[in-house]
Amino acid sequence: MLKTEIVDILLVEDSPQDAELMIRALRKRNVANPLYLVKDGAEALDFLFCKGDYSDRSLTDPPRVILLDLKLPKVSGLEVLKKIKSDERTRTIPVVVVTSSREDPDIKAAYELGANSYVVKMVDFDSFLECMSNIGLYWVLVNQPPV
Repeated sequence: MLKTEIVDILLVEDSPQDAELMIRALRKRNVANPLYLVKDGAEALDFLFCKGDYSDRSLTDPPRVILLDLKLPKVSGLEVLKKIKSDERTRTIPVVVVTSSREDPDIKAAYELGANSYVVKMVDFDSFLECMSNIGLYWVLVNQPPV
């Protein structure tokens, strides 16, 4: 993917297996929107704020939704969320936390920082596929972002 292309879904996930499952779930429901995968919190911030390897991207073309894991290397998902929601240029991008953490402090912190949704990764493969495909359909096709 060229860095100047439109990205509708930014997937921030360090587990190759979980990333593959989420991508498969979205494609299974024919959510063919452009998707880009980053593998740690620092890369997510560079992508979103057009820095480093992503300096040729434009902040005028933000993703329509960010699927964000919490337990990330380099910069935690909560820190990424905090930076997204505290910057007026990225504040309105919907962020769906998709994580294995069922811990109340993580859930509370994510919502306090501005998460739009919090989804716990399910052990059951079919349920996880169904959940992720529904998330993709809603946030990319149904939700109306601000212009």
